[in-house]
Amino acid sequence: MKEVNIYTDGACRGNPDGPGGYGVVLEYKDNKGNQHIKELSQGYIGTTNNRMELMATIKGLEILKKPCKVNLYTDSKYIVNAFDEGWINNWILNNWKRGKKKEPVKNIDLWKKLLEVKEKHDVKFIWVKGHSGHPQNERCDELATTAADGHHLIEDTELT
Repeated sequence: MKEVNIYTDGACRGNPDGPGGYGVVLEYKDNKGNQHIKELSQGYIGTTNNRMELMATIKGLEILKKPCKVNLYTDSKYIVNAFDEGWINNWILNNWKRGKKKEPVKNIDLWKKLLEVKEKHDVKFIWVKGHSGHPQNERCDELATTAADGHHLIEDTELT
């Protein structure tokens, strides 16, 4: 299994319902030991920061053509805790409801898509502190904010 490092970040101007974007940096070595880097980004209108964090993670995993061992670095505790603290398992068991009041989980469309694209990979979620000088996280932030500020924004509609 190829090992891949994926770094992700999401941004939103005027959260919630502002323009936003995601940024992804993928790093891997080929069979000859050569380092490869690929960057992804896209801007959206009418979104939230958490949706862009999720979208970055989804897009980073979606681009992988074969099953991989993935170290996924994110500054989103929302994503890391969902998996490491078992939140997502509880949400599924509770029919996508959370908390004592059994409120609907936000961003169900993206959580379901993330579970789908994650399924074929061995993914380890790793939290990094945002805006702390981590080079790849800083690059993802730059990609995400540039996309959010760009002119080629697309509508953030629920995935089906």
